[in-house]
This record gives sequence, C-alpha cells and structure tokens, in this order.
Amino acid sequence: MSGIPPRYPLIGIIGKTNVGKSTFFSAATLLQVRIENRPFVTIEPNVGVGYVRTRCAHTTFNLPKCMPQNSTCLRGFRYIPVKLMDVAGLVKDAHKGRGLGNQFLDDLRQADVLLHIVDVSGSTDEGGNYVGIGKHDPLQDVLVIESEIDEWFFSIVSKDWVRVKRSLETLPYDKALDLLHQKVSGLSIRRDHIVKSLKAAKLDGGKFSSWGDEELRIFSRYLRIVSKPIVIVANKMDIPESEDNLKRLMRELPGRVIIPTSSEYELALRKAAKAGLIDYLPGDSQISILRSEALTPKQKEALRNIEDFIKKFGGTGVQEALNTAVFKVLDMITVYPVEDVSRLTDSKGNILPDAYLIPRGSTALELANLIHTDLGKGFLYAILARDRRRVGSDYVLSDGDVVKVVSTLAHG
Repeated sequence: MSGIPPRYPLIGIIGKTNVGKSTFFSAATLLQVRIENRPFVTIEPNVGVGYVRTRCAHTTFNLPKCMPQNSTCLRGFRYIPVKLMDVAGLVKDAHKGRGLGNQFLDDLRQADVLLHIVDVSGSTDEGGNYVGIGKHDPLQDVLVIESEIDEWFFSIVSKDWVRVKRSLETLPYDKALDLLHQKVSGLSIRRDHIVKSLKAAKLDGGKFSSWGDEELRIFSRYLRIVSKPIVIVANKMDIPESEDNLKRLMRELPGRVIIPTSSEYELALRKAAKAGLIDYLPGDSQISILRSEALTPKQKEALRNIEDFIKKFGGTGVQEALNTAVFKVLDMITVYPVEDVSRLTDSKGNILPDAYLIPRGSTALELANLIHTDLGKGFLYAILARDRRRVGSDYVLSDGDVVKVVSTLAHG
C-alpha cells in the first residue's frame, strides 16, 4: 500500500440544519481527559477532538497499567483522538452556492470519512424547519445531501476537462493516473483512490478521450464513495416513530452503514458522568447511578429511558458511529510503538505511551516513516513485542501489535 494518511483521521459531520449535528458534535467531544502529548495544538472553531475506543494493549499483555501520552486509557479501554469537523447545514443546490454551500463543502476537502446526521424521526423538512414527527421522509435527506456532495466532486473533476483530457491521452497510463491524481489532490485524494474508483466504475485501462459527461459523473461518484465514504447516523432514535423510518432506510439503502443513534441521550450521559452523578464511559452498554439522592424524579425517569435505549441498541450510537467510521469504514488498526520490547516502554519509561491509528495493510517501514522520517531512512528491522520476533520492512502489521523499530538513524 502507499500514501499512508495521518494517524489522526479527520471525520466530517454533515447534514441539513436542525437534525442534531451540534448535539452529536458536543456529545462526541465532551470527554474530558488528560493527554500528556496533546495531538492538536490549534483547533479551528468548527473542529473538535473526539475519540475512538479500543481495548488497550496493556490488558492483552496482562499488565496492571499503561502510561499513555498521545491518548488516554480508561478501565482498560484506549481512547485515541480523532478530529471532528462540524460543517454548517447543507441545503439542496449547495454545490451551486446556495446557503454558502460552496464554502461549507470546501471545508470537507481534508475529511477522510463523513458522518451524515439524519433526522430519522422525519420531523424537519428539507430546509430544517420543524413540521411534526413523521411528516418528512428522511430517505430524501440522505439522497439530497449525497447528491450535493457528488455534484461538488463532479464540478471539481470536470473543470477544464477538455484540456486535461488532451494531456491524459498523450501519456502512458501510469503517468496519466499521476496527472489525474494531481488534478484532484486538493480533495485529499490518494493515488490508490483513483485506481480503485476507475476499477469500480469499469473505466480502468480505457481511453480518456472517450469520456463524456456520463463517464465523468460515474467516475466522480465512485471517487467520492472511495475517498469520502459516508456513514449514516440515524439520529433521534429515542423518538418511537423513528423505528419505522429506520427500517425503511435499511430496506431502501441495502449495504449502507447505518447507525441508530440518540445524540441527545449521549450528551445527557456525558454531562451526568462529568457531574459525578453516574458511572459511564463512552461506548458502554450500561450505566450505574452513583448519587441517586442528587437526582430529581424527572432525571431518574430520563435515565431509565436512556438505560432502556442502550440495552436495546447496545449504546447510544455516538461512540459506535466514530468507531465504525475509523475501524470499519476506513479499516484502520491500532499499533503501539515502543523502544523497549521487554518493558513495553519508551525511552522515558512510559508503558505503551502512544497508540497509532494506521490503515490495515500498513508495513513496518511505513510505521517507521510515520513515527519519524529518519527512522524510515535508516530502517533495519522491527521487533514484535509479543513473541520478540524480528521482522523486515515489508511485514504487514496486525491490530494491537506492539512494535520496536530498529534504525541506523536515531530520532528525537
């Protein structure tokens, strides 16, 4: 594989207005944890830090604890930072500039994956206005918003196509791919995205001179699907009428990733946990009340409703949406670089200090380059902590690997 992306993926949060995007964003970024080596020094106003959750390696090595630096560990679960970008509400014809759509779409250029927050209760119309529960079809929201993003992609790919097409025809196929990649590189698209999209569109190996408007649209859509995959977050599932709409979405959109969610419930749980009223970690499928006497009857009833919800769906959906986006859709794994494979520490004695998110299929050499370019330049071999096995540059890393990179060039 090639073009290894940053170890902190950027998740774009999209949708029309009044669907719960801000609530989702607030809930996902509310976890207050201490991180020694803070991953993001400056954060734009509409960008926050969320976390994906995975079982920490210290539990699989039967260690009593770890000493995380770039992430945090809570009761055996490693919470690894990811960037979340909350894009202002999109509307129909956003790609034409309606509602400042072009500006908001441009915000998505660097996103690795998109979470489409949908009001599955059907209570808001196309413009985000409240019309009453069940009065609007959420399937239309999915189709309209995705169409806007596809049209945005098409506008970028098709710009100056006649001129670009002439250049593509004069080049060998591999060089033509490089030129096509250069044209769309501003969308954070990798070369392998181009290759996968051409294959999926059944346009690989063909003559670019034969491409008309239809071929451009097909290629653009597949390029969006491959490079900016979408997870549908079926929000407001705490409203009973949402269940029929969820079933319809799943029936009408077979094969799509759809997460039943209540952002409002998750936000309530995180606020209650922060206040010390309950014991709850993001992603848990149960909660424990710590200070029953401090809760009003209304709050107790609300918690009972939330408990019923998370028992039914396995959680509120917020943490599952983040985990699904990173671990399933982007197909990333977690690895732990160390300097001492006996003690699983860095040079300062921190146990399992860093957790890196990397694409499945990444090699030991790619990890070395990700840690520091000097490690990659002087790469000799890597050592797997679990069995002390020495592996070469082309070793494909597995989820949960603890790895020491041995190089002729030190980093610091």
